[in-house]
Amino acid sequence: MEIGKRSGLAEGPATRNAFGDALAELGAAFPALVVVDGDVGNSTRTEVFGKRYPERFFNMGIAESNLVSVAAGLALSGHVSVASSFACFLTCNAYDQIRMGVGFPHANVKLVGSHAGISIGEDGPSQMGIEDLALMSSVPGMVVLVPADGPSARALTRLMLEHDGPVYMRTGRPAVPLVYGPEPDLAIGRAERLREGGDATIVACGLMVAAALDAAVILAERGLECRVLDMHTVKPVDARALVAAARETGAVVTAEEHLLDGGLGAAVARAIAREVPCPMGFVGVDDTYAESGTPDALLEKYGLTPGHIAAAVERVVALRAARAGAV
Repeated sequence: MEIGKRSGLAEGPATRNAFGDALAELGAAFPALVVVDGDVGNSTRTEVFGKRYPERFFNMGIAESNLVSVAAGLALSGHVSVASSFACFLTCNAYDQIRMGVGFPHANVKLVGSHAGISIGEDGPSQMGIEDLALMSSVPGMVVLVPADGPSARALTRLMLEHDGPVYMRTGRPAVPLVYGPEPDLAIGRAERLREGGDATIVACGLMVAAALDAAVILAERGLECRVLDMHTVKPVDARALVAAARETGAVVTAEEHLLDGGLGAAVARAIAREVPCPMGFVGVDDTYAESGTPDALLEKYGLTPGHIAAAVERVVALRAARAGAV
């Protein structure tokens, strides 16, 4: 994958792989942990846990609604329950069960949606979870996490298990650049500032964090220094960091591998508009389904590249300047 090369980032594992390894390693620390999967454990990587703890692993078959209901029942019986499948199947097929079985009773269920976004590539639109962040953010009390790389996926897996209440975590299929060192100090609800800059702020999650860092390099070559925030927690979003960014840089662009409707950009815009409205730009999937293709080709076609982020930043900086000149 081309993303991350301009920033000199080394390639790391897929976030789904890091999640699977972390889950198995944490099994001993969380004896009440049980895992429920929808017959795709070799893809979601929950099979690593299942091989180590077969008595605590349940394959429910291709029946996501039942899977979530079983996970909710286990959680309400005192377990820490992880339910995993492809993001599109888990959040779309089982939304009613998530709403009534997990959200309404505030059950201690950890939902993990794998193969999210368009970067799964050749599998095509029927397998691409591009609505999951919006759907899960709409569930009251649900925490929504999107790790940027392998180390952050491992850290967020532990934080997810430690959190009391429902959590949704999105993981991806392709190997992704290493944004963090081996043991990042993360916290739910706290954005991480990965790059300093006073001309604009780029707020990203998931794969687009590395793309944002690449964009910041492009923009620095053009004379613009950008702050980059990894908003790994889409809900609750870090409003304090966003208000500070809007106040201190005066221009904000969001980047996400998700539909623009209801995703990271919507959460960021709401937080900023409440306190310090400023020119904003939004990079994401714009009201369309994607198609089959290589990850790099799809990211280019649908506007999810460092170049597209850099162009969005230049537009909002120009808008800020035009507004300042009009005053």
